[in-house]
Amino acid sequence: MSNIQFPEDFLWGGAIAANQSEGAHLAGGKGLTTVDMIPYGENRMPIKLGQVDKVTLSEDEFYPSHNAIDFYHRYKEDIALLAEMGFKVFRISIAWSRIFPKGDELEPNQAGLDFYRDVFEECKKYDIEPLVTLCHFDVPMHLVNEYGSWRNRKMIEFFSRYARTCFENYKGLVKYWLTFNEINILLASPFSGAGLLFQEGENHDQVKYQAAHHELVASALVTKIAHEVDQQNQVGCMLAGGNFYPYSCKPEDVLMAMEKDRENLFFIDVQSRGYYPSYAQKVFDNKGVVLETQEEDFEILKNTVDFISFSYYASRCASADMNAGNTSAANVVKSIKNPHLPASDWGWVIDPIGLRITMNTLYDRYQKPLFLVENGLGARDTLDDNGEVNDDYRIDYLRQHIVAMHEAMEDGVPLMGYTPWGCIDLVAASTGEMSKRYGFIYVDRDNLGNGTLNRIPKKSFHWYKKVIASNGSDLA
Repeated sequence: MSNIQFPEDFLWGGAIAANQSEGAHLAGGKGLTTVDMIPYGENRMPIKLGQVDKVTLSEDEFYPSHNAIDFYHRYKEDIALLAEMGFKVFRISIAWSRIFPKGDELEPNQAGLDFYRDVFEECKKYDIEPLVTLCHFDVPMHLVNEYGSWRNRKMIEFFSRYARTCFENYKGLVKYWLTFNEINILLASPFSGAGLLFQEGENHDQVKYQAAHHELVASALVTKIAHEVDQQNQVGCMLAGGNFYPYSCKPEDVLMAMEKDRENLFFIDVQSRGYYPSYAQKVFDNKGVVLETQEEDFEILKNTVDFISFSYYASRCASADMNAGNTSAANVVKSIKNPHLPASDWGWVIDPIGLRITMNTLYDRYQKPLFLVENGLGARDTLDDNGEVNDDYRIDYLRQHIVAMHEAMEDGVPLMGYTPWGCIDLVAASTGEMSKRYGFIYVDRDNLGNGTLNRIPKKSFHWYKKVIASNGSDLA
């Protein structure tokens, strides 16, 4: 594998999110956010999917985000470990409710601004570029309760004010920005994706696509603001990636796979091209969706992103007769199990060739640079008798995907960087578990919040350090 060479300026790093790592959920004046209301256990999924009409905290539930892995107090220790691995970039998110606790204030919370400034300055101390997501599955709960979250057009103003505040305060510290994390997940997981709850009798598709329109206008407006505040800023969209394969060569299955891919790429089509795709109106008609828009919206949408960022964990499978009985419950994005691929302990198929396919698909479609900002293997890591984690399975997964990533680059696809997910073990967004671990760094914490929170480098920590030092040429 010594013949692999990545560009000299390739950005190697890792990724976490505020809501899964920071903890300290009310510290420094922070307000409650959507993820703070999602418990661990059997009630997690109904709330994530927006299947309840109101969300309140219960003393009988455990909320993993409230303490998470305490990155809020331990960020210096954690960033030092990332620097030891040689990180060039660190993807992190800002919790909106740390900057604007309720979300609709006119003035920001200084303690929140100071916290992230300290984090970004700590990154810069080690020559690590922050890659910052503005909204990573966390909407201030006040905006949900008072305005109905993104179903309300006022959210465009609130989000734009928040984003401008971040751009102005962190000018010179941050130049890589993402607007919304996995924006397409709004359709599959409405509350965790966009803070949406539904009333009885509502057309859910109407609410979701109206919210999507508001997010798309907000994203484009914020992209414009970012470039105005600092010409050095580069703004990306963010897709939960992974192509749908036809389950068979039956034309009906191929057509279904095409339609599922379009559903997935709908948001990115708008963010990258600056207008609604030609197929959108038929989708809206079939779902009974009538968008409320304003004339200026379509001019605003022309402010397109500079690059396409995406997550890739697995490919998917589609057939004409997809239904609840034959789709996998492993992810909120429904898929038929692919009989040709192995799967993780949580049922996510392992398909490195699918990454190459996804990268080629995205570049063929958009002709913009790509940035792979999430990829990794969730696994049940355990400490051995020597207090070590020998996660060879993770090394094997990452090695295969780095090779596939490089093959896509040889195909002619420009890739800015690679930030594997959960570079420090954190709370899993899907299940709320700590036992579903992705990191190079083990965190001593269990599913119910017990543990010392001590950080322990895994075998993969030392392997990835070697990968970065060799610029990807040493994958052994």
